[in-house]
Amino acid sequence: MAFAASALFDILLPRICPGCDCKLTAEERFVCNDCLNKIEMVNSESQHYNFAKIFIPKKFVTGFIALYHFEKDKELQKIIHALKYNQKFLLGIFLGEMLGQTYQNLFNDWKIDLILPVPLHHIKKAERGYNQSQFIVKGINKVLNTDVKVNILRRKRFTQSQTHLNQHEREENVCGAFGVKNPKYITGKSILVIDDVITTGATINECAKVLLDNGALKVYSASVAIAD
Repeated sequence: MAFAASALFDILLPRICPGCDCKLTAEERFVCNDCLNKIEMVNSESQHYNFAKIFIPKKFVTGFIALYHFEKDKELQKIIHALKYNQKFLLGIFLGEMLGQTYQNLFNDWKIDLILPVPLHHIKKAERGYNQSQFIVKGINKVLNTDVKVNILRRKRFTQSQTHLNQHEREENVCGAFGVKNPKYITGKSILVIDDVITTGATINECAKVLLDNGALKVYSASVAIAD
């Protein structure tokens, strides 16, 4: 009965895949199977390479994982764009669930006490209306069922977009941009910080530094995608 109702609904109000603008079937959730199959997953070799390149030199992040490779003008970029700018909140939960399910054993090994989204500055959040990383966190937490705090880590200084900045400029841009509200909630805890896409890791490294400076035991990070 539920399947028949879903099929009827798709006829009356068809759901569209954000990756290719094609109609979804009743069995497909948010993204079509064709697009999902085209998006390259990050293998273990690439995971180790990116962790060594981005996070080991700074020594703030204990572990990192990403689900997909981010490629410009491809399916995943369109999907992330729909999540960030077109109010497709359920996409974030869907991607978060996939991230959580794929790496559930690893997250359990990390013994995560608390999950935090990378915060937006209140001006940017007001313009966009929401923080996309919070919805990714909701999806991950449907799998992990771990404590979540969305207001502990805050962006206290407005920063320009990182998109067209090089590594050094990105680090300068986010330096001192984050703070911790109520450090007692993070003291002695292993924290997982979530972002949608990681490129140079400047934002995550700065978040991790602030969390450690305010009493966190360890900081891990995960993202839907890594831009190589």
